[in-house]
Amino acid sequence: MLKKIITVGLVLSLSLSSALACTGLQVKTEDGASISGRTLEFGIFLPTSAISVPRNYSFIGKTPKGDGKKWKSKYASIGVLIGSEKLILDGVNEKGLTCGMFYLPGYASYPETTKKNQNISMSTSDFNQWVLSQFKNVDEVKKAIVNGEVAFSKVLTPGFPPSVQPFHFLISDKNGKSIVVEPIDGKVVVSDNPVGVLTNSPTFDWHMTNLKNYVNLRAVNSKPITINGEKFDALGQGTGMLGLPGDYTPPSRFVRAVAFSATAIPEKNAQQGVYQVFHLLNNFDIPVGIARTVHKGVIYSDYTMLTTVRDSQNLKFYYTTYEDQTIKMLDLNEVDKNAKEIKILSTESKQHYVDVSSKLK
Repeated sequence: MLKKIITVGLVLSLSLSSALACTGLQVKTEDGASISGRTLEFGIFLPTSAISVPRNYSFIGKTPKGDGKKWKSKYASIGVLIGSEKLILDGVNEKGLTCGMFYLPGYASYPETTKKNQNISMSTSDFNQWVLSQFKNVDEVKKAIVNGEVAFSKVLTPGFPPSVQPFHFLISDKNGKSIVVEPIDGKVVVSDNPVGVLTNSPTFDWHMTNLKNYVNLRAVNSKPITINGEKFDALGQGTGMLGLPGDYTPPSRFVRAVAFSATAIPEKNAQQGVYQVFHLLNNFDIPVGIARTVHKGVIYSDYTMLTTVRDSQNLKFYYTTYEDQTIKMLDLNEVDKNAKEIKILSTESKQHYVDVSSKLK
C-alpha cells in the first residue's frame, strides 16, 4: 500500500488538477434540517475509515519547525479519514457543524512558519479537526479566522503527493449557513457561501462569477416556439436545463451542483433529505476510466471512492463506497463523546446482490 501511495504521489504531483475531483452541496428540508454531502475522488484506491473523536482529546498542529497550535476538543465529532493519520477529512460535530476539505491545486499558497506565527500554525490536514472540535457554528469559525487565531503551514501530509496539500474547505452549520476557507497569497481567506456548493480550482470567487454565464438555466421546461408559422415543440423533458455543462471539470461540476441543489424540491424531513442528497450526488459519480492520467504506460483513473452525507439536525453521518453502495451510518448520539481514545472503522466492504427470484408471485 505504501508503494502505491508513493507511486500515485509522483503521478499526481505531475497532474494535481486531476486529483481529488470532489463535489460538495447542501439542501434544506421543510422542517428546517440542513443536509449536506460530498463525493471524494482519487486516482488509486486509498484506505478510508469511519472515525469518532471524543471531547477533551488533545491535538497539536504540525509545522516544518515542530509543534504548532495546541488545543483540546470541546466537541465530539464523527466522519471519515484517509490513511492512518487520525484526523477527520470530512465530518460533523455534536453542534451540527460540518467541515470538509477539497483540493485547490494551482491556487493555494501558504506563509512561512516563523517564531511569531508557529503557535497558531497547523497543516491543512489539521484544520478540519480544529474546526470540528472547537466551534459550534459558522459565525464562530469566521470570527476566529478573522481574529488571526490560525495560520496554515507548509507541511507534507502522509499518504498524499510529495508537495504541500492545496486544500480549501467547505464549512456549514445546522442552520444552513455556509462559508469557504481558502489559503490564498499566504493568508486565510473566508468567503460567505450562499449556494452551499464547492468543487476544486479555481478559487471560490471565480466559480461564483462563472455562475453568471448560466442564469438562463431553470427547472421548468421551455415553452414551444413558433417560427414563420411553424411550431416547434420540445423533444422531451429537461429543456429548461439546456446548456448545463456535463463534464467532470471543477467549473462544470460547480455549476451542476448549484443547479441541482437550488432547484431540488425540499423534502419533508431530514431522513428524506439524506436520501435526496445521495440522489443529487449520484450525478457526480466518476466511474473508473472516464477521467484518467497515463504515466509511463500505466493508467491512473480518478473515481468516486466515497460519497458522504451529513445530517446536521440529527447528528448522523452516512457514507457509501465505490465497492459497496449500501448506505452505512454513524450516529453521534450513540457514540461515547467522553471516550479516552479516537475510534476508527475501515470503510472497506464488498456489496452483495440480493436475489429476489423466490418472491415472484
